[in-house]
Amino acid sequence: MSLIKHRTSNPAFSGGIWRGYKYSRSKMSLNGILLKSLFSIFLVGATTWYVWNLVEQGVNVRWYTSGGLLVALFFSLLTSFKKHWAWFTVPLYSLAKGMFLGGFSGLVEKQFEGLPMQAVGITITTFFIMLFLYKTRIIVVTRKLRGVIISAASTIFTLYIISWILSFFGIHVPFIWGTSWFAISFTFIAACVAAFSLLLDFDYIDRKTGRAPKYMEWVATWGLLVSLIWLYVEILRFLKKMAFKF
Repeated sequence: MSLIKHRTSNPAFSGGIWRGYKYSRSKMSLNGILLKSLFSIFLVGATTWYVWNLVEQGVNVRWYTSGGLLVALFFSLLTSFKKHWAWFTVPLYSLAKGMFLGGFSGLVEKQFEGLPMQAVGITITTFFIMLFLYKTRIIVVTRKLRGVIISAASTIFTLYIISWILSFFGIHVPFIWGTSWFAISFTFIAACVAAFSLLLDFDYIDRKTGRAPKYMEWVATWGLLVSLIWLYVEILRFLKKMAFKF
C-alpha cells in the first residue's frame, strides 16, 4: 500500500505535497529535520522578538501582524507547489510568521503580562509530551484515530475561514472569538486537536524517513512549524479568554 495513503490533518503533509518527487541517494533523516527545525524556530523567534519590541515601544504593528500572516500564507502555498524551493521558502515563511506572532503576542502581553511566555512554555511541554506518547506507543496512530483528527481539524479550519469571511461584512462569530464558556470550550478543543495533529505529523515523517529525498527535510520542517504555531496560537487564545473570564 502506498505511503501516500497515510493521511494527516496538517495540510503541509497532505498527499499532494509528497507526490511527484524524484528519489535520490541522499535521503531524508530525522537529524536533518531536527537541525532545520531548530534553525527555523530561531528565525521565528528572532522576528517575533523584533516586532514584540516594537509593540513595547508603542509602535503600531498592525501592518507587521497582518502583513506577516499574508506573506506566510503566500510562502506556504509556494512551498506546497514548489517543493524544490523549500530550502529558501521555509526560512522566509518562518520570518514572516514570526512577524505575525510578534504583533499578536506583543498585544496580548500589553493586556495580560506574562501570558505569551506561559503559552510558549505550555506549547513546548505539549510538543515533548506528544513526542513521548508517540515514541513509546502509548498512543498508536491508527486509521480510526487519524480519521477523527483529520475530520476535527478540517471542521475547525472551515469554521475559521467562514468567520473570517463574515468579518468583512461586520458579522462577529461569538462562539469562536467571544469569551463565553462555549467559546472557551471551542478554543480548548482546537488546542487539543492541534496537539494531536503532531502525532500524525510524527507518524508521517517516520514513514518518509530514509525514503524521501534530502530536500524534503525542509518540507517536513515546514509541516511541523505549521502544527507548532497553530498550537501556540490556540493556547494563547485560550489563556487570554480565561484571563478575561476571571
